[in-house]
Amino acid sequence: MALIGTRSVKISFGGPPILEDAGFFMDKGERVCLVGRNGSGKSTLLRLLSGLHHPDEGEVVRSKGITIASLDQEVPGQLVGTIREVATPDPSRLHDDLEGPRLAATLDELLDLLGLPGERIFAELSGGLKRRVLLARALAAQADVLLLDEPTNHLDMSTIEQLEGILKSYRGALLFITHDRMFVDRLATRILELDRGRLTDWPGNFRIYQQRKEAALESEAVTNALFDKRLAQEEVWIRQGIKARRTRNEGRVRSLEKMRLERRARRELEGRVRLRAELAERSGKLVAVAEEVSYHYEGALCIQRFSTVIQRGDKVGIIGPNGCGKTTLLNLLLGKLAPTAGVIHLGTNLEVAYFDQLRAGLDEDKTVAETVANGRDMVTVGGQTRHIISYLQDFLFPPARSRSPVRILSGGERNRLLLAKLFLNPANILVMDEPTNDLDSDTLELLEELLAQYAGTLLLVSHDRAFLNNVVTSCLVFEGERGEIREYAGGYDDWLAQRPPPPAPVSELRPASKKAPPKPPPPKKPAGLSFRERRELEQLPARIETLESEQRQLHETMAAPTYYRHPPERLAADQARLTAIEQELAEAYQRWEHLEKLES
Repeated sequence: MALIGTRSVKISFGGPPILEDAGFFMDKGERVCLVGRNGSGKSTLLRLLSGLHHPDEGEVVRSKGITIASLDQEVPGQLVGTIREVATPDPSRLHDDLEGPRLAATLDELLDLLGLPGERIFAELSGGLKRRVLLARALAAQADVLLLDEPTNHLDMSTIEQLEGILKSYRGALLFITHDRMFVDRLATRILELDRGRLTDWPGNFRIYQQRKEAALESEAVTNALFDKRLAQEEVWIRQGIKARRTRNEGRVRSLEKMRLERRARRELEGRVRLRAELAERSGKLVAVAEEVSYHYEGALCIQRFSTVIQRGDKVGIIGPNGCGKTTLLNLLLGKLAPTAGVIHLGTNLEVAYFDQLRAGLDEDKTVAETVANGRDMVTVGGQTRHIISYLQDFLFPPARSRSPVRILSGGERNRLLLAKLFLNPANILVMDEPTNDLDSDTLELLEELLAQYAGTLLLVSHDRAFLNNVVTSCLVFEGERGEIREYAGGYDDWLAQRPPPPAPVSELRPASKKAPPKPPPPKKPAGLSFRERRELEQLPARIETLESEQRQLHETMAAPTYYRHPPERLAADQARLTAIEQELAEAYQRWEHLEKLES
């Protein structure tokens, strides 16, 4: 029996419905990732499930007696006490003779994992640390249903990987929202998409979802184009005047009215962000040279004996745990801090644009337009003068939103606002500190494409592993002893392949006893595929190719100008076959991935 879900839910806040006829259910053991554009209503759906919102129509279905724990994007203002007190989901459980010790031990492990000192006062923490405390609280509850909104924000890579392990072994149902594509790929058993108010289920991981979604959008575009063409033909016919009135029939008129209503009700796919970086004059070939640099902060060693050469066009990723000194390293390389020892030589003609993860450059009371243009009406983009409202539409801010105060923006909108402000300033060095937080996958991919093609120099601090893989050409990694930084060619996966192996456990370093030689490991069970599965794996690519070929032929047939002259039975049969092909392709891709995992 399903633990939780929705049935025919509709909710709106004055505009088009955020959810319309939305229905889905989750069973125990499922790990579902909710995806969708920024502002599409993902957080609203999580609040509906947790009971913070109520639908205008339909119902939220919960199994009797289930418990729900959630992590919201916003931090409640009424929480007081120490970190440990706030992170304890139900203090009365600590006094239970059986459950108390287990809960206390679990809470200790979570606070240690997330780097949270239990006795520190919650109100004194930054917004990022407060969300960590609430994440610990949600995990410690060990509820039947866990709802997590951007759980990886403000976590370093090692903590994200440990969180993956915790959630993979979670026994309840998990629904989560995240911008971290590698996190989704490793964790999700199913994708739930919210697009223009509609919920759609996509079995499989994120890569399979992306492939199938692209095919679905192509099919939708073809179908819409055919519908619009037929509607235009009918509009021409109805306007033929006396000649049409002599020959037309009422059934055709009613059909036209129905088509008009259907066209007005259609919700178009939201546009994509248009990113363009303003490039200043080229910097010198050498951007920064560090020679045996060390830096102390309040007597503590942050960076020791660090050397590197950064040249024009380099794209450098900076990796390390929270609090290790990544921002300090950026400030040293930019000349904002003087090293305690060693020397840093800066290149010539450096123009820096800085993306701040703390969003310190945002005034909550200013409007979106005032924030980007500093009160001006016109801005210069690519050598051309544009109105600020027009420029902001490139970042998906409609005119009404452009005149709204910054304080009402969502996390994703704030990041898009920072990008709009950043790319307006000509620069030859981009410094980006955690730019991916809260951005949807479409905007992430566009930002990746822009940075990969950027002709200037990039310094990037990020915990997004896929983003690092796709953008940077080298990595500076805080590892080893305190303040030690090592340089590696390539992105995140390249660093994993090149880094030194971790030290062996003490037990492995001790010489083996002559009296008790180690026992040989038990023989491994033969792995791999059966004959039938191997034959199926060999045949799957050809089957997929055949299905895709048939799909292309159907699309071409349906795009022909005379297609709608065929009988209605033929049109319905073609549409049914197209839907069946999409389902068969999804199952084939899922089976292919499963068999390849068994073979490896």
